[in-house]
Amino acid sequence: MIQEKGTPIPPLLANLYQILEAHRWIFRQARVFWRVVALFFSELFNFGRHTVTQGLLTLGLTDADWSPWYRLFSCGRFDAEKAGKELCRQTLVHVPPQEPYVMVADGVKVYRHSQKMPGTAWAKGPRTAAFRPGLERAQRFVNISWLAPIEGEGWTRAIPLMWRPAFPETAVRAALPPKKEWEAAVEGITWMREQLDTEGREEQILLCVIDGGIERAVEFWRRLPDRTVVIARTARNRALYELPAPTPEGKRGRKPKYGPRVRTPEAWLKEEEGWEELTLLVRGRERKMRYRVEGPYLRKGVPERPFYLIVVRGRDVRRGGRRIRREPVFLLVTAQWDGERWVLPYEVATLLMWAWQRWEVEVAHREMKSGLGLGEKQCWHSLGTIVAVQWSAWVYGVLVLAGYRTWGICGGPAALGRWRKGVQRWSIRRLWRAVRAAIWEMPELRAVYLGTPDNWPQKSEYVVGMWNAIQAAARL
Repeated sequence: MIQEKGTPIPPLLANLYQILEAHRWIFRQARVFWRVVALFFSELFNFGRHTVTQGLLTLGLTDADWSPWYRLFSCGRFDAEKAGKELCRQTLVHVPPQEPYVMVADGVKVYRHSQKMPGTAWAKGPRTAAFRPGLERAQRFVNISWLAPIEGEGWTRAIPLMWRPAFPETAVRAALPPKKEWEAAVEGITWMREQLDTEGREEQILLCVIDGGIERAVEFWRRLPDRTVVIARTARNRALYELPAPTPEGKRGRKPKYGPRVRTPEAWLKEEEGWEELTLLVRGRERKMRYRVEGPYLRKGVPERPFYLIVVRGRDVRRGGRRIRREPVFLLVTAQWDGERWVLPYEVATLLMWAWQRWEVEVAHREMKSGLGLGEKQCWHSLGTIVAVQWSAWVYGVLVLAGYRTWGICGGPAALGRWRKGVQRWSIRRLWRAVRAAIWEMPELRAVYLGTPDNWPQKSEYVVGMWNAIQAAARL
């Protein structure tokens, strides 16, 4: 890394350099590693579209050969799975072995424009009217992210570790075979469990939060690895059964898999008794909840895995003079055997807190797409179109992890301008500005604006020096 001898490196840059240096082992050649580092920093100083061409414009390398930079993606020289392993290893520093390692598995669509790009298929368009939904081309992935420990008034961060492709059968053929969303999710959870075991954390519980789209698949529950607790949002009409009664000794015949069927999750809302109240501080706001815990039950199709049902009643809240209706929430939590009976793996407050923090992965999706341009790289190679998306997610993960190591969740640099109110949590754009400001403060890269020179020879030299930044800011 560039630095002047004796010049102290800002803590943010020091943490960023340390994380990047830890990834050196995944590359077989040093020149490939330094090419990755250069492209990483080009993402931070790119003010236009985040394509490979714009990155080269930012670096001032458009006159050189472009093919080595595209081979990072098309030839697999950037191995996203190895990069995810190292990034997961870096996160373990912040999670004690006795605490659960919390992760999120969530499906996400990367919208494209081409009908021929590998991995693309027709999907429901989110930018169309709700009363007349349309279709858009998209690539489907499953985001495997780590949720940082909660700080302050219920704040955390979702840091992506691995984006696994989940292209449907109707998608244009890519380098990897078609896969359903639940298959990619269970592979990601198994991959995370293997990382913890490899790092000597066999006894650490993996706590995974998923949405209802993945929970619907019965095979997902059957393939879950051991020592894994799942919090899943389920359907209001989910078929649940009691545990089968013990079979009397000497009785012949097949043992029953299920007990009597119980009421659906929605039916519990009609009950007036048995509700408990709880107040959680989530993302700076108090969430008052009335809930009840029922079970253990068995889900239809999964007789070998008991669940507890948590029902959270809906309620009306007022925000900014408006009345907002919060719909009821139904959660399934995998039960644990304590040697005598099935019990909840953690307290209800802990489970509900992490269930509400699943929204952080949606925040990460928005920041990756709108901030770091995830999905803007037009790589048409059957492998490169996948790795290019995984690359953008890795850049975001490294950047956010460096900010987390420097400031935590609720710290961060001061707001620009006295008129700006302080915020409880730093944003990705504030982190982005802080990294650029720290690099520009280095003597070799200091950006100093001295105004327009007086004579034409000096003006021409000034314009040439600014040309790379001007080209990088163009929306090409």
